Amino acid sequence: MPKELYYIISLVFSCLALLISVTTAWLTLFRKGRLVMTQPTVVFFGPDGYRFDSKKNKVYLRTLLYSTAKKGQVIESLHIALHRNESKQNFNIWVYGEKGDLKRGSGLFIPQEGITYDHHFLLPEDGANFQFLSGSYSLVIFAKLVGKTDIQQLFSVNLNIPESQAAKLSEPNTGIYFDWGPDQKSYHSHIDTKPKPERDRDIDSLLEIIANKKMRSSPC
Repeated sequence: MPKELYYIISLVFSCLALLISVTTAWLTLFRKGRLVMTQPTVVFFGPDGYRFDSKKNKVYLRTLLYSTAKKGQVIESLHIALHRNESKQNFNIWVYGEKGDLKRGSGLFIPQEGITYDHHFLLPEDGANFQFLSGSYSLVIFAKLVGKTDIQQLFSVNLNIPESQAAKLSEPNTGIYFDWGPDQKSYHSHIDTKPKPERDRDIDSLLEIIANKKMRSSPC
């Protein structure tokens, strides 16, 4: 083989090896990628608390967050905006984790393989409560990434509360779930009511007995 051809082949392979190294470095070290959110499998509107016993309403959802880059993403904060007709309400208190191990959101690293958590969004303590009335809702999830000045919209979904279910939401300890149906590609809603703890029911029964005794003992 002529020396000139040998040098040309060696140069080509060296250039290819350098190109592969540069590409690998860019994909693993320098490419920022994007933060992506999957379709939430469940969305909840209703009172906060294990038994839906809080006076403040919240929005809850479960989803997978992942990064399109090897180096991952760092979330500074998440919040949602809920639109109903002309009204809008931000739920800016973010709590995430699993049942029994919830944390106040204050920074979260999202790797390329992703992580699945429950995400709870609550109203500010000094703000008015938001009532879930009948109508069409637009739920938009936003993320603030570390080092970014702009807020990124992660996902938006349209949901509907019919009048029959809205009437039940006015009852205590009651919320509404929206479960994702992959076949029909839509959410199916259902009402859930948490019963009072046994201790609270006993107290209510005792108060009712005392009130009845007072009524019977009072003069006509």
